[in-house]
Amino acid sequence: MQGMNAVGWFDIFVDDLDRAARFYQTVLDCKLEPLPDPGGESQMLSFPADMSVYGAGGALSKSSRASPGVGGTIVYFSADDCAVEEGRVQAAGGKVLRPKFSIGEFGFVSLCMDTEGNMFGISSMK
Repeated sequence: MQGMNAVGWFDIFVDDLDRAARFYQTVLDCKLEPLPDPGGESQMLSFPADMSVYGAGGALSKSSRASPGVGGTIVYFSADDCAVEEGRVQAAGGKVLRPKFSIGEFGFVSLCMDTEGNMFGISSMK
C-alpha cells in the first residue's frame, strides 16, 4: 500500500435506491449519477468524484449480496462545516445520532443515520 491511500472506493448498501439517493442528494447537496455494475448484479448510483484528487469515490449500491446496517464501517463525508449538512438530515428522513462535536486537532464530526439504517459521518475543520 505504499504510495496510496488506504481507501480507493466505497459502497453504501441500500434497500431502496431511489429513497437513499434522495436522502444523500438532499443532505450533501449533490447529484448522484447512474453507474453500470461490471458484474451486472447491482444497481448503483455514484457520488460526484474526481479520481485524480485526494479522497475516495463511492456509490450507493443495491445488491442481493449485501444489505444496509450499523456496526461495521462508517463512511465520513467531507464538508466545509458539518453542521450545515447535519441540519438537512432530519428533514431528508434520516436521524442525527450525535450532533457536531470536536475531534481536537482533526476538526469536527457529526454522526448520522440514513433512510436505510446506515450510520455515516460528516467531517469538517470548522
